[in-house]
Amino acid sequence: MKFFTVKLKTLLFAAAAVFAVVLSLVAAGVTGAAEVYSSTSRSLPIYCVGREDNRIAITFDCAWGVEHTDAILKNLREGGVTATFFTVEFWAKDHADYLKKVSDAGHEIGTHSSTHSYMSRLSEAEIRSELSSSSDAITAVTGKSVELFRPPFGDYDDLLIDTANAMGLYPIQWDVDSLDWKDLSASDIAERVISKVHSGSIILCHNNGLHTAEALPIIIDTLKAKGFTFVPVGELIYRENYTIDSAGKQLAQNRM
Repeated sequence: MKFFTVKLKTLLFAAAAVFAVVLSLVAAGVTGAAEVYSSTSRSLPIYCVGREDNRIAITFDCAWGVEHTDAILKNLREGGVTATFFTVEFWAKDHADYLKKVSDAGHEIGTHSSTHSYMSRLSEAEIRSELSSSSDAITAVTGKSVELFRPPFGDYDDLLIDTANAMGLYPIQWDVDSLDWKDLSASDIAERVISKVHSGSIILCHNNGLHTAEALPIIIDTLKAKGFTFVPVGELIYRENYTIDSAGKQLAQNRM
């Protein structure tokens, strides 16, 4: 009996020691386990929207050039699609005529920052300056207020998301990447997009992708035939009474 008691005490002590070590490793972040974020532990942008009505949004980042923009606008018009364009401040200033053309065609304009930098490296003051000056540059051309923001490179941290939200801007990512910036063929771009879209998806394209305009009729016609409806991001997202889950999906809160 004495042997059993001593052994039991030894086992309990060993177990407690192991538990303490595990806790210390977790606190130090060296357990090797994947990090899991809940919707309240990290500030996230909107990657997609939880919807059941087959609404989707197609977006275009504008930072370099305009060579293919006319063709994109033509194919959007012929496809009856209103899109969202995210523009960098220097693009808005250098190509103000195109920015006005996009806006006058009825498309939504969001900011893509002022300088297209990695904004997770910026202070709050620098973030506010980037978002304010870029939004002002867009409004000066379009006469419309800016409500949406897409971080350059998809790079963000809590400070960036929290600051954008505090400034009244909805941070927007994407859940369907066309990879058009890799100069994929039109058919490859279309296949990537069509195979990944679901209700509430946000599609990422670029205004100066080499084959983006060429891919648009395939994407638009095929997805419409599947029952999807294209709307601007501003009409896709919820403006109030929502949460964002750990995957970045915006969800409407149940109302009691």
